[in-house]
Amino acid sequence: MRFLPDADQRAFAGSLHAMLTAADTPAVIRDWSDGDSRRGRALWRRVAEAGVFGLAVPEEQDGLGRHPVELTLAFVELGRHAVPGPLVETVAAAVLLAEAPLAKRFLPGLLAGADLATLAAPAPLPLDTGPARVTPDADTAAVPLPLDTDPARVTPDADTAAVPLALDADAADLRLALAPDGLHLASPVGQVRRSLDPARRLTPLTPDGELLAAHPSFDLALTWARLATAAQALGVGLALLDRTVDHVRRRTQFGVPIGSFQAVKHRLADAATALEFARPLLFGAALSLRPADVAAAKLKACEAAYTTARAALQLHGAIGYTAEYDLSLWLTKARALRTAWGTPEECRELFLEDTLTGRAGA
Repeated sequence: MRFLPDADQRAFAGSLHAMLTAADTPAVIRDWSDGDSRRGRALWRRVAEAGVFGLAVPEEQDGLGRHPVELTLAFVELGRHAVPGPLVETVAAAVLLAEAPLAKRFLPGLLAGADLATLAAPAPLPLDTGPARVTPDADTAAVPLPLDTDPARVTPDADTAAVPLALDADAADLRLALAPDGLHLASPVGQVRRSLDPARRLTPLTPDGELLAAHPSFDLALTWARLATAAQALGVGLALLDRTVDHVRRRTQFGVPIGSFQAVKHRLADAATALEFARPLLFGAALSLRPADVAAAKLKACEAAYTTARAALQLHGAIGYTAEYDLSLWLTKARALRTAWGTPEECRELFLEDTLTGRAGA
């Protein structure tokens, strides 16, 4: 099994990295968090023109063919630069809609970057999803948001308490919701709520529109969404590590860089090791696309990013807590991705069930 990207794959990732570096993504993220999506949509269009969303769509539907390894490379870069928006949800929507006649109707706009898609599903999901665990996004699954006393930002009101929340539905052009009878077009209800990550704007959706598919392939969409989330988390973790290493080299105490202290080296070494151990698991999952492998990769990558976020926060000291400092843009995303498209418990349970089933059948 080959885990190293070839020259073309490295060039693709490098071109995305260069484009996103020049895009000043911290400013884009802050605009997006305030509800101003103009610069975010312009960046989104450039990401789409680079072919990122086409990597999840078969060639017969005008995509680039399904290339999970290349999509993984792309989402590592999107996470490294903390690009805002329903990126994973658009990939999931593209997978769900990649069948005629839905593909001809919806995919051209998604693949060109003209349209953003989002997706809501209640937890537990009312469809038959087989062995896949079903909380698509604990951050958006109508859960109360912690650590906030503003009633507008905490528990959904009585009218929307049972309505799942969708990521960035206020900016999305295509809003989808899963219901007991299938996949529907959906409408936003109620006001926008904020996640722990300010760049994740949450809106209740109700599946009151056209029934698009009675039996959508949600298992496949869930696998692709988890893979993209895992890759995004790895990118977030790498960015946090890079920024923290740079900080401890410059920050001095007692006349020496704090990075020379043994305790600081140990925290960073633990974070770097966790991220590097997650990398082969992630690309192995991209090669196999087995739901259990993807769940394991998602668990490992998100936990590694979360470990790195905790180390980054401690080693930056008080400045790490301030919203004005760019580090916060990655810190909050690492926490949100940890429960997006499957909690750690759900991913762990799926992997263990697969392992035990395999041993029983051997």
